[in-house]
Amino acid sequence: MPSPVSVLIPVKNEIANIEHCIRSVEWADEIYVVDSNSTDGTIGRATALGAKVVQFAYTGSWPKKKNWALANLPFRNDWVLILDADERITPELRDEIAVAIQQPGFDGYHLNRRVIFLGRWIRHCGWYPSWNLRLFRHRLGRYEFLGEGTDEARTGDNEVHEHVVLQGRAGYLKHDMLHEDFRDLFHWLERHNRYSSWEARVQERLREPQREGQIKAGLSSPLQRKRLLRRIWVRLPFKPTLKFVYMYFFRLGFLDGRPGYYFCRIQKNYEFDILAKRYEIRLHEQIAQENAKLTGQRNPHVTES
Repeated sequence: MPSPVSVLIPVKNEIANIEHCIRSVEWADEIYVVDSNSTDGTIGRATALGAKVVQFAYTGSWPKKKNWALANLPFRNDWVLILDADERITPELRDEIAVAIQQPGFDGYHLNRRVIFLGRWIRHCGWYPSWNLRLFRHRLGRYEFLGEGTDEARTGDNEVHEHVVLQGRAGYLKHDMLHEDFRDLFHWLERHNRYSSWEARVQERLREPQREGQIKAGLSSPLQRKRLLRRIWVRLPFKPTLKFVYMYFFRLGFLDGRPGYYFCRIQKNYEFDILAKRYEIRLHEQIAQENAKLTGQRNPHVTES
């Protein structure tokens, strides 16, 4: 019998991954694929596999794809499981989910993600364990609000590295889900180029005072401690080099062989891209302020003392 879980899969041009993802959750009562005008056959493949395909048009502001889906889709189940197209649920995790959603006391569960890169499980590098709150009662969870505006439009509707804020208690499941992109390394790098643009804007915002609805930086929970470390990280110098040294040596990335070395080097380059794009953001803001002064117009984002 199908498990009373609604699966939500946000996609755009994921023809290489979508079938593996959907087949791994065929045990679920319903599957929604929320698409952003794919042109590679993703829609047809998802429909043929029995998923409900819904189109989402990103307007450049809040809400983004996942929060829009959580607020607007007519889920017929209390529990929702959110997967990216390059993720899969193993049979062991499937059975654990079926039991977990019947247990009282929890409104959500963190899933541990096992990243497969260049055919190898990246067991070190600081990427395992990798806990993500992906299974929860959909009325009680929303992705963190990072602020209004159009500055996230550079990455379309991705919500990279964001967290679900759950109005309830969350537990942890024992078995892993798999994260493996079946496209080649070109697409992996292309996607992370977009992610670095989004991450640059997010890091700039982390230097600002906290907004209402954001996860607080502190020591009370693992998520708050992670946010505290991230706020410290954005202020450190030499981040690309520090990232490589931390991942490859301190977190034993060298034990993952050649894929581990490539993975750490790419993450170093990713950090450098973020750093350069943060500089570009500040440069554009400075030019905009100078132009506003020259034209005698007040910049609404600047408070004069």
